[in-house]
Amino acid sequence: MRTLRIRMLAGLFAIAVVIAWSAARLWDTVGTLPGVPVAAPIVLALIAVALFATALSLRSRLRAQRERRPGAKGVDPLAAARAVVFGQASALVASLVAGMYGGACIYLIMYKLDMDPRRHQAVYAGLAFLAGIAVVAAAIFLERVCKLPDDEDAPPGARAHHR
Repeated sequence: MRTLRIRMLAGLFAIAVVIAWSAARLWDTVGTLPGVPVAAPIVLALIAVALFATALSLRSRLRAQRERRPGAKGVDPLAAARAVVFGQASALVASLVAGMYGGACIYLIMYKLDMDPRRHQAVYAGLAFLAGIAVVAAAIFLERVCKLPDDEDAPPGARAHHR
C-alpha cells in the first residue's frame, strides 16, 4: 500500500481552489452564487474526529501490543488496513473539498463581504475549509500510526515493496 503524498494532496487542493474561485466568480456574474451548506463543516469535522479517534485507539493498542502488556488487545491487520484506506480516501476527497470551499471563501471575502448573507456564507466556507484540512491531518496521522517499521535486515530492493 502506498503512503499519501503531501505534494499530491497540496496539488489537488491548489487546483480545487483555483477552479472554485473561478467558478464562483463566473457563477456570481451570471446569477446567484449557490450557498454553502451549514452541514458541510459539521460533517467534515465529524469525519476528522472519527479518523483521529481511530488513530489514537490503534496507537494505544499497538503500543500495548509492542510492550507485551498482559491483557493487551491486539490489532487485526485487516482492520488496520481498512482504516488506512478509509483515511487515504478521506484525505483525497477532503483536499478537494477544502480547496473548493477555500476558493469560494476567498471569492466571498474579496468581493461580496459587505452583504450579511454573504458574510455568513464566507464563515461557513471558511469553517468547511478548516474542517477539510483537519480531515487531511487526521488521515495522515492515522496512516503514520499504522505504518509498519522498516525491516532492517531486508535487502534495499525488498524494503521498497512494503511502502
